[in-house]
Amino acid sequence: MNRLYTISIFTENVPGLLHRVTTIFTKRNLNIESITASESEIRGIHRYTVVLKSSYELAIKVVNQLEKQVDILKAFLHEEDEIIHQEIALYKVSTDALMKGKEVEKIVREHHARILTFEKEYIVIEKTGHMNETQDLYDKLEPYGLLEFVRSGRVAITKPIKKLSEYLKDLENNYRFNKQ
Repeated sequence: MNRLYTISIFTENVPGLLHRVTTIFTKRNLNIESITASESEIRGIHRYTVVLKSSYELAIKVVNQLEKQVDILKAFLHEEDEIIHQEIALYKVSTDALMKGKEVEKIVREHHARILTFEKEYIVIEKTGHMNETQDLYDKLEPYGLLEFVRSGRVAITKPIKKLSEYLKDLENNYRFNKQ
């Protein structure tokens, strides 16, 4: 059964690594639902957050393949209940739509969104939440003439308390032990 999984990949910041990561998914004919990249809590270590829909067995194979890459320090597979996640969406709507009545303002308030900028020709609205929440706001604003829309990939942190630095220390200790 295919389900959504989130993979956290911790890497060194090396050119070309993102291509190698995505190639692993492509070779297994898996579509990446979303991907984000950023610095992690440890200076010099970056984090990719990848969302995919697959079977558990295939997701595990992908994680194992990722960990074989030289510049990947660690990859973790997370199920939906093991993470806290959000996305951000920006919506550009004509200022005229806002001025014609209170309906757009009401929609923004009901969806706990906020207006980021108010220009002569347009307003930009920001909404954070899960994909279904940002999509619902999209659906409500679309009849008012969306000029532009963008949604980020998933940003996620894990619920378990163990820090990345502890995993890296374990890796280093295992490396020293196996080298002896």
